[in-house]
Amino acid sequence: MNFAEFIAEQKNTHMTHIEDKVLYGGVDGTRQAILALRSLRDMLGGVKDGNVSVKWDGAPAIFCGTDPRDGKFFVAKKGIFNATPKVYKNNADIDADTDGDLNLKLKNALKYLPDLGIKGVIQGDFLFDTSDIKTKKIKGKAYVTFHPNTIVYAVPSGTAAAKKVKAAKIGIVWHTTYTGNSFETMKASYGVDTSKFRNSKNVWSQDAMLRDMTRFTMTKKDTEEVNAHLSNAGRIFNKISGSTLRTLEANQDIAQLIETFNNTFVRKGQVIGNTKAHVAKLILHIKQKFQKEIDKRKTEKGKSAQQKKLDEILKFFSPQNKISLQMMFDLQKSIVLAKLKLINILNKLNSTETFLKTRNGYQTTGQEGYVAIDKLGGDAVKIVDRMEFSYANFSPDILKGWDKPGRNWWPN
Repeated sequence: MNFAEFIAEQKNTHMTHIEDKVLYGGVDGTRQAILALRSLRDMLGGVKDGNVSVKWDGAPAIFCGTDPRDGKFFVAKKGIFNATPKVYKNNADIDADTDGDLNLKLKNALKYLPDLGIKGVIQGDFLFDTSDIKTKKIKGKAYVTFHPNTIVYAVPSGTAAAKKVKAAKIGIVWHTTYTGNSFETMKASYGVDTSKFRNSKNVWSQDAMLRDMTRFTMTKKDTEEVNAHLSNAGRIFNKISGSTLRTLEANQDIAQLIETFNNTFVRKGQVIGNTKAHVAKLILHIKQKFQKEIDKRKTEKGKSAQQKKLDEILKFFSPQNKISLQMMFDLQKSIVLAKLKLINILNKLNSTETFLKTRNGYQTTGQEGYVAIDKLGGDAVKIVDRMEFSYANFSPDILKGWDKPGRNWWPN
């Protein structure tokens, strides 16, 4: 498996976006989405305790620590949780399963991470090795940069932070701790206590938590805007038929069809407009999708089976459910508007600057997203500006860190 293939694989494992809890979570999930944003508002307003971690746009995902079976240090990718756990304890193990850049990054991880004295099993995102560190001038300012995936991370040159990055052999940000007596039974918890790590100049290492969330407090205007969006979400939620939400929760295939259709707009950077027209387009999309499947089948039995699936799905789109779907899409829009306002505030708390590499040079962007963790309830939700980051992630006009030079518009 090469590096680009591995990135595509790991992207399928992300948590559900907060607005999609409306599709998959039923009545309780929808309520939780609204409450989660209220909780984040209260955290930023200083009236509630909680943690927010940054979703760094690193690649590949790295697992490491002590194998509970033999006490030996290992590194791994997501195969660690296979029925037969796949972990690497020497370079031969890595060579047998990987090649290219991924192979080199895993070998560097295996070489340098033992310096930290890691106990147990943790997960993080690989940000850089020495081949990834560049000195760039962006918008007239000198930076030390690394570009693991879609986002370019930039640390002002000459600072103490830049010197640490340049001195390190690898850089990793940690976000998850696993506990248990075997890989099969391990439970994940958000956060990694990096204070217990040994210092190593070879490893630039930190946890993903935002520090000093009081540096930028919400203004009265910020609070009023967020409250207006959340109040509107609450009003719509109270009008939606609970049976529609429960039906979607019980029929995840239909919810998946809706999410996939909505994502076609996200990838184009388009906002859903008229929700009545959107529902009509959704139904047409589903019919066309299944018609293609019907046309592929060579036997009448195969065609009939696909037609039966389509007929069952279309039963969901009753007049009442169509009205509820329109309201659901309006509800999702209100959740997104509240989310984006909160993301804009969170982006002010980051010490590392972030850019996208485009055909016209570099453009400023925010972080990939955030995970908000309620200290009392322990719930965690993913909060991402999909219109910006997801569009950038799929756009051919945005260069990825693992792309190879050769395009005639590749900027310096």
